[in-house]
Amino acid sequence: MNTPGVFLRGLLMGAADIVPGVSGGTVAFITGIYDTLLDSIRSVDLEFLGKVLKLDIKGAWAHINGGFLLALLLGIGTSIFSLARLISWTLENHPVPLWAFFFGLILASALVLLRQVDQWNVSRGICLLVGTGVALTIALSPAVSLDIGLAGIFLSGFLAICAMILPGISGSFILVLLGMYGTVLAAVKSLDLLFLAVFAVGAGAGLMCFSRLLHWLLQRYHQGTMALLTGFLFGSLAVVWPWKRVLDWVTGSHGQLKPAQQVPVSPTEFLVLTGQEPALALCVSLMAVGFVTVWLIDFRWGER
Repeated sequence: MNTPGVFLRGLLMGAADIVPGVSGGTVAFITGIYDTLLDSIRSVDLEFLGKVLKLDIKGAWAHINGGFLLALLLGIGTSIFSLARLISWTLENHPVPLWAFFFGLILASALVLLRQVDQWNVSRGICLLVGTGVALTIALSPAVSLDIGLAGIFLSGFLAICAMILPGISGSFILVLLGMYGTVLAAVKSLDLLFLAVFAVGAGAGLMCFSRLLHWLLQRYHQGTMALLTGFLFGSLAVVWPWKRVLDWVTGSHGQLKPAQQVPVSPTEFLVLTGQEPALALCVSLMAVGFVTVWLIDFRWGER
């Protein structure tokens, strides 16, 4: 896997992670680097630490597939810093067409993963339904308050990073549900070092634990796990459905209100509730563009 290709995948993952409701793990899956990513994260272990303490930097770098991780992280960072304003502006000013585009992306991603599950049986069908149900429950849940001091900050980082590496479940959306989205953005803006350090420790702990669990499941129950992850994607379609009714709000970093709990509605009902045009033709076109984009990515990089 060449470095420019990994960097490009990082760009796509970073763009996805900016939006609450879209997962960078989904992009990792459909571009064929998910297993490599889990292996690299899982390699940050005692053996790696031993090599570092012995100053065997070259061996430690090779052990964690450092070139891959560096190129991916550079891509993610570049995307976040370069695209954050554009995507945030679009989400603020033209949310319905943007969600329509993401709906096409996620639907196509789910169908791509569905093809990777061989020999369907009852247990794999149950895994698919469970994954769909879990994602739907998360998507339609009301926001809660996790304002419990440093323990709440640690737990927020832990849960957000676990969701971020799962296809179909967005880490930023989990922060919205936990009532921590605006708090985290405010901490980043004000450079609250204590908050960010505790959050990063929680995220690191979650990444180490959850990557190992996912790797173990994929190694021993690959088809069932794939069915479960595909269900996550299908369930997350409720998050990226373009026309939604807002039931609850959360305060953002600038004091503005952001949706915290939403339910899908029809374009007609959306027009009645909001007075805004559903832009049906534009949205369907953007869904098709998102759908085709994923199939082109899968054709170029997907596993054969």
